[in-house]
Amino acid sequence: MYTNLKFIIKKNKKKGLRMKRKLKIKKTIHGTDKMPRLSVFKSNKSIYIQAIDDVKNITLASTSSIDKTNKHLNQTMNKTQIAQEIGKIFAKKLKNKGINKGIFDRNGFKYIGRISSLALGARQAGLEF
Repeated sequence: MYTNLKFIIKKNKKKGLRMKRKLKIKKTIHGTDKMPRLSVFKSNKSIYIQAIDDVKNITLASTSSIDKTNKHLNQTMNKTQIAQEIGKIFAKKLKNKGINKGIFDRNGFKYIGRISSLALGARQAGLEF
């Protein structure tokens, strides 16, 4: 996937170290239809989460802070609070599809701030990791 990892680390150290963590995590976790991989991505302004079945290579459910249904969150809350609400909304979507468990893939990001608050929101809504 990332063959020139040393080149990426030299060019952009922060991104390269995240890619290293991402590859290490990706080796060990795989999602199924009963227990999908919950992949998280965050940018400077928004946060995205999706449930992935790695056996069939399909996305079961997804949501983000820029979806039309979640636009109202951006006006009243800070980014950490938005992430927690996105986690709750996402857990409700999965519960409607009959999925109660998942494998949390932090995608190389450190488990602090918005990533941990998203996981906390999903756990509060009844999703198990």
